[in-house]
Amino acid sequence: MPPWDTIQCGYGDGSYELLCMRCFNSKIAETAGFTDFENVRLAPIQMIDCQGESHQFHFQLRLLGDRIALDAFELRGEIPAGYRFQLIGEADDDVVVLLGRLVEKIRRALSVRHIDFHECQIIGSTVRGRIEWDESQPGRLPLVVVDGKDVSWDELGQMLMCMEGCQFRLEIADPSEEL
Repeated sequence: MPPWDTIQCGYGDGSYELLCMRCFNSKIAETAGFTDFENVRLAPIQMIDCQGESHQFHFQLRLLGDRIALDAFELRGEIPAGYRFQLIGEADDDVVVLLGRLVEKIRRALSVRHIDFHECQIIGSTVRGRIEWDESQPGRLPLVVVDGKDVSWDELGQMLMCMEGCQFRLEIADPSEEL
C-alpha cells in the first residue's frame, strides 16, 4: 500500500491504527450508518498545463461522516507534492460528478502561470499557491507551492522585492475553496 493511500485512525481510548483508505472509509461508513457508501477507487489522469508540461494526478476519496473529501495530487516518489486540489461534498453525492467538478478546478488552475521560474519573477500581480513547511530549513519556515513547484520563503521574498512600495493583500483559504 503506498503511504499516500493510508491514514492514522485515532480512537477514543487514545490508540491509533494505520489503515488503508478503503478500510478507513469502511469503518467510517459503518459508524455513520452509510450502508450504501460506494468506496470508489479512481485511476490517475494526465493533464497538460499552459506551458505544455504534463501532470499526473492521483485521487483519494475520504468519508468524513456525512461529508466526503475528494483530493487530487501529484506525487514525488510516493509522497504527495506539487499541485494539490480538494473538493468537499455530501456523503451521498455522485463521486463521478464530484470528479468532473474537481477536474474543472484543476483545469482552471493549470491554465494560469503565476511565476516565471526562468526569470525568477512574479507574472502580473497575483500569486496563488499552497503553504507548506520547509523541512530543509531550521526552525519553522514556510515553503510555498506555486504553479506546482516549491518556492522557498527566501525565493518568494526576492521575487517580491521588485514590487517594493506596493500594497498587498494576503488571503488564506481552505484547500477545498476556489481562489
